[in-house]
Amino acid sequence: MPSRYDILFQPIQIGPVTAPNRFYQVPHCNGFGWRMPKGMAAMRGMKAEGGWGVVCTEETEIHYTSDLSPFFEGRIWSDDDIPAWQVMTEAVHRSAHGALAGIELTYNSHDASNLYSRASAFGPRSMGITGGSGYEPGQTRAATKDDLKQVRKWHRNAAIRAKKAGFDIIYCYAAHNMTLAFHLLSKHNDRSDEYGGSLENRTRFFRELIEDTKEAVGDTCAVAVRFAVDELLGADGMQFDGEAHDIVAMLAELPDLWDVNVSSWKNDSTTSRFEKEGNQEKYISFVKKLTTKPVVGVGRYTSPDSMASAIERGIMDMIGAARPSIADPFLPNKIKEGRYEDIRECIGCNICVTGDTRFVPIRCTQNPTMGEEFRRGWHPEIIAPKKSDDEILIVGAGPAGLEAARALGQRGYHVILTDAKREAGGRVALESSLPNLSEWRRVMDWRLAQIQKIPNIYFYPSSPMTAKDILEAGAPHVILATGATWRRDGVGRYLSHPVKGNAKIFTPDDLMNANLPSGKVLIYDDDHYYMGGVLAELLAQNGCNVTLITPAPTISYWTQFTLEQDRILKRLHKLNVTLLENHFIASHTPTTATVTNVISSAESTLACDAIVMVTDRIPNDALYHELKPALADGQLKSLRIIGDAEAPNIIAQAIFSGHLAAREFDEVIDPDRTPFKVER
Repeated sequence: MPSRYDILFQPIQIGPVTAPNRFYQVPHCNGFGWRMPKGMAAMRGMKAEGGWGVVCTEETEIHYTSDLSPFFEGRIWSDDDIPAWQVMTEAVHRSAHGALAGIELTYNSHDASNLYSRASAFGPRSMGITGGSGYEPGQTRAATKDDLKQVRKWHRNAAIRAKKAGFDIIYCYAAHNMTLAFHLLSKHNDRSDEYGGSLENRTRFFRELIEDTKEAVGDTCAVAVRFAVDELLGADGMQFDGEAHDIVAMLAELPDLWDVNVSSWKNDSTTSRFEKEGNQEKYISFVKKLTTKPVVGVGRYTSPDSMASAIERGIMDMIGAARPSIADPFLPNKIKEGRYEDIRECIGCNICVTGDTRFVPIRCTQNPTMGEEFRRGWHPEIIAPKKSDDEILIVGAGPAGLEAARALGQRGYHVILTDAKREAGGRVALESSLPNLSEWRRVMDWRLAQIQKIPNIYFYPSSPMTAKDILEAGAPHVILATGATWRRDGVGRYLSHPVKGNAKIFTPDDLMNANLPSGKVLIYDDDHYYMGGVLAELLAQNGCNVTLITPAPTISYWTQFTLEQDRILKRLHKLNVTLLENHFIASHTPTTATVTNVISSAESTLACDAIVMVTDRIPNDALYHELKPALADGQLKSLRIIGDAEAPNIIAQAIFSGHLAAREFDEVIDPDRTPFKVER
């Protein structure tokens, strides 16, 4: 029978190659890069197996003078790099449906810090380096015309190497406010030669890169352009209805494909707190009106209806995705098979981004196998069958417990899952009710839907369990996923002792259970991720006069790694939340708090009616310690504690912990042996 989604599975010609469908994994970073080529290749190959018609690399450096360290991106500096890339192209080409492999060749400008190569970076002019930390104490050198010729030669050579490595699509990259080509396009390019001044002159270098690449490899490889059509800076930057429109019009038929987005990366990959599905359509929709070539766009599309609509409405020809392809590498196949309820939808938390920004292998909140395809041999859809008929009791249906139950049930084990509350989900159920975090509920909803489909999993909500209850249940194996509780005493990363005083103290648990303070409220954030800022939003929206303080040098410090810190600060300023960095709470009374500057030790007094402590959490591990004697005397065959009950962490780690427990069940684990492959 014809399907509404048939349009997503139509082949499309891209220059000399043909994509088998409209699912296009756009280039995205992953923390593997040149350091771990096998891990990167296995991750990309998994997406091809899952039905993505085009699978691309990350930024791939073409020359040592554009060294993106400390970040681990791709490298194709010389012929010595070709074999590593062949591992990836072979992995992608193994797909049964004929997936194509794309490579994003990169020559960055002042975003290339060259910390490894120590070469002088090229820029349109001598300008401050923004790569690395974002505040590097160095500048580029102004690229001469001879330098630009050299870059063109290096780009051409890299394209030829990419062709030898087996790539089908080769990029010319001018996006994300990083590349030399994009910086030359900028209206701030003040050069006086033929590469500066008029828009035609500023476009010249980008045109030359495209022409060079087509001449070098265009006989068998498609040449794609990745172009940011808006910097969201108004008149100070590129605008979709201004110069970006004119640039696309000038180059419309030159490349074989247009991959269009917005700049910079924090705008292109906004979290779900700030942007929803399809948010880039208003910026990119003009491109298809100017070119006959295929157009790829992104917008964190997770719904097949939204995907089909974007193509039907003429917004794009192919659905570009980074994060949705990470959350579910098998998203295309599930749509094709009509298994829409099985799609593991991206929640837009940007934990995947932190693989790159923290220089570690990529991870995902929804998909615990992401980044573990090569290291642990994990597959997102396939898991080893059970090795015994033993029953397993899992206590706690938060993220860790749900994932452990789901994966063990998938293996075929008889699983009993209990939770003290009427609703499953644990911290996810609570946190997804906070301002703008509703999409996080997908973490529990997807797992509950899968659990309901597995007949050998039995879920009992509203069932608090004592140690006696657990032993009387008779299950030989017990997994405890009992979560954690936020501390009230202020002990955290900065303070190792309780804060003295008698103020009204609240915790995130109180607020998430609708026990809200009123009046002047001081939030002390020594957690540094999203919680402090989200609770400030909640209280401000409920009429409180909020001051958010932190011992860190910036508010919500860790959210810089998820690319959302700027937006958090902007929203808090809009809500008139007072922000105070570099301070901790020294003591408190019912009406005041004494705070101390972590730099100068100067003290000041703030009026407050209540204090919300967002610091450490206490693992709820009492049951584990009560049951350990039963393990020792043989009443239990195994006892394991997982998730926040073992070690409080982010939700992604709770999911991973539950999945790891399911994979390792009935396996012999050697604690002296590294449980994953290490690339050397």
